[in-house]
Amino acid sequence: MHKRPYSRAACKLCNVRIMFKKIPCIPIDDGSAGQTTRDAAEETPIAIFVNGRHMTTAILSPARFEDFITGYLYTEEIIRNVDEIESIRIEENRISVLTRDIFKRVSTKKTILSGCGGAVSYIDTEKLPSINSDLVISVPEIVGVIAALLAADARIPAGRIEAVALVAGGSIIARSEDIDRHNALDRVIGYGLQNSVDFPRVVAVSTGCITSEMVRKCLIANIPAIISTGPPTTLAVEVAEETGLCVVGSAGTPDMAVYAHAERIAGIGA
Repeated sequence: MHKRPYSRAACKLCNVRIMFKKIPCIPIDDGSAGQTTRDAAEETPIAIFVNGRHMTTAILSPARFEDFITGYLYTEEIIRNVDEIESIRIEENRISVLTRDIFKRVSTKKTILSGCGGAVSYIDTEKLPSINSDLVISVPEIVGVIAALLAADARIPAGRIEAVALVAGGSIIARSEDIDRHNALDRVIGYGLQNSVDFPRVVAVSTGCITSEMVRKCLIANIPAIISTGPPTTLAVEVAEETGLCVVGSAGTPDMAVYAHAERIAGIGA
């Protein structure tokens, strides 16, 4: 598979404007009855086929499908690196992937369950990888990258679309927007795989709540910290605590706090 050269400038290719279109509406807050138009995020159902088998159908913002499918197959543990992808064909409402092992069985791994017959539904952290990184970040770095992420487009702080970035050395090296931040996280991971980003030396930065699924994706990629404008879920914190992932929630607000592995934050952890 062709690998693009790694470039910090490549993250600028993500154009939020193409993810929206104008739709008619009638405002109700100013007393007028006239019709106007407002931006609305587009969503596209995409059927994902791997080696001729329908794996799942994803609902995506219409952008950077190759980055998404690369990251998605990696975080679902269908591939271990981009060299295992033979080809990607992107068509209307469909992405078809051939892996080098065309007989490989594929299935999604949204949760890893423990218990007999699925009766116990909790994530078994023993089946998840642990973080292997000595990365430490500073509070000023956190504040700076959150501000940069939100400043990328006015629609992001307004909550009209989610955003995720990879940060190295205090700078954004990859950024993606989507109606679903999990999709955006897969995109930046896919970008990182195609551009030889050193995941143990980067941080994931996001808008919205940090879920256990986002934690799982970071663990698969060995990204040592995730920082978001929203708080984490209880399950996200439990899994992060057991696997070495640093979790910082409500970043950029007076409620900013580290919920797991504070030792990765300079001057805070023991």
